[in-house]
Amino acid sequence: MTDLNSRPSRPLATWVRAAILGLGTVAAVASVSGIRDTLSAAAQPDTHTPGPAARPAPVLPAHPQSYSAVVDTVAPSVVTIRVQKQAEVSNTALPAPFREFFGNRGGGGPERRREGALGSGVVVREDGLILTNHHVVEGADTIRVDLADGRSFAATLVGSDAPSDLAVLRVPARGLPALPFGNSDRMKVGDVVLAFGNPLGVGQTVTMGIVSAKGRATGVSEGSYEDFLQTDAPINQGNSGGALVNLQGELVGINAQIVSPSGGNIGLGFAIPSSMAMAVTEQLARDGVVRRAKLGVTVQGLTPELAESLGAADARGALVSDVEPGGPADRAGVKQGDVVVEVDGKPVADANAMRNQIAGTKPGESVPIVLRRNGRTETVTARLAERERPADDTRAAAGAGHGEAGFGMAVTPLTPQVAAELELPRSAAGLVVTGVDPSGLAASAGMQAGDLIKSVNGQTVTSVASLRSALKAHPDRPALVLVSRKGADAFVALPRAES
Repeated sequence: MTDLNSRPSRPLATWVRAAILGLGTVAAVASVSGIRDTLSAAAQPDTHTPGPAARPAPVLPAHPQSYSAVVDTVAPSVVTIRVQKQAEVSNTALPAPFREFFGNRGGGGPERRREGALGSGVVVREDGLILTNHHVVEGADTIRVDLADGRSFAATLVGSDAPSDLAVLRVPARGLPALPFGNSDRMKVGDVVLAFGNPLGVGQTVTMGIVSAKGRATGVSEGSYEDFLQTDAPINQGNSGGALVNLQGELVGINAQIVSPSGGNIGLGFAIPSSMAMAVTEQLARDGVVRRAKLGVTVQGLTPELAESLGAADARGALVSDVEPGGPADRAGVKQGDVVVEVDGKPVADANAMRNQIAGTKPGESVPIVLRRNGRTETVTARLAERERPADDTRAAAGAGHGEAGFGMAVTPLTPQVAAELELPRSAAGLVVTGVDPSGLAASAGMQAGDLIKSVNGQTVTSVASLRSALKAHPDRPALVLVSRKGADAFVALPRAES
């Protein structure tokens, strides 16, 4: 069962696990030669009983000698991402002989230590915008990007979106070789793809495979929105966030996971399609967050048995198992037991496809929904609402526009769900502080996680973009920030960020 309003839980099957991505295997396109000449045969008298007409063999293009031209074009746009983060590890007391030199550390309690992680990314804009996976940078204290030309930069996290497992970084460089987005919707099963990344830290690598399937959902990711391109490309640790490209050198996917009983590649690799990646990138770059629509229903896939019990001719569509009271679907007249077969003129293949389609629609839009109900087809119109975001879905650094140091805080727009958790009135507006770096400027000014930023220098702020603009309005003096904490308003003077 799929809940459109919440993130699905991980499956319990222990043999499946997601690993950080890798590159593609080789599934070569074979050439077909030696087409039979039938002209002379046609001139001979037919003495046999005619049989069924033979299906004509597909004429495939000749296998290319090399893909080096595509590699030369794409490789400069693929980067290596190195992160440092705090990790909690168990600790044991040191044996007595060593205490004289190191002290009595541990005693079995947890200890926080810094650890490194490795991933890949893709330059998608010449002004330093880089796309990677959310799980690559999640919880990172520092992020560093190594370009293919040997340069290395400290990166700022622009925004991260757990439901899609995508994140956008920025490095202080211009004129970078950006990789153009391709149209993943036009990719066909059997199309040749090349995969790029840095597997296991050995260095940039490229391999080849084919698109094995489309519209896949593995159920093993942290995110709620899965519409993967499946490929037989071998994917290994360190390739998360790497590029999957077509033979025109266009980005058609971001390598994201594998399914394997051992954690190693067995030819089941999955990439986030460029159609989803491009939409998420645009929103993260502009606002630092991703806004998604919701219909307010819980749906499940149709099995042949369920379809038969509902009197349906086939198992296509999504079965409505619950309707949120007062939600968009409820107001439109959608009922429990309905089967959604079309949304906004597009057929619904299954519950996962419906979730992705609704989420990709702009909140506030009205869409026609075609239902099967009691053997009849009905059409209703629903005005979609905005899906609530958990407070930790956003990791947008509020000071990103003031240099790499920033202000040391993460924020997210106020939603009804967050307002309820903070016991704020429904009329409240602003940005909620979701995290504060103890060594940052925000902490030194006295700001805390859970604070509601209502205005900066008298300017109301309701988005990350408006906060950045307000903070930059008067760079010659501290910013006057109006904060609401536990129902009481107070002003905070936020020091200038160092440029």
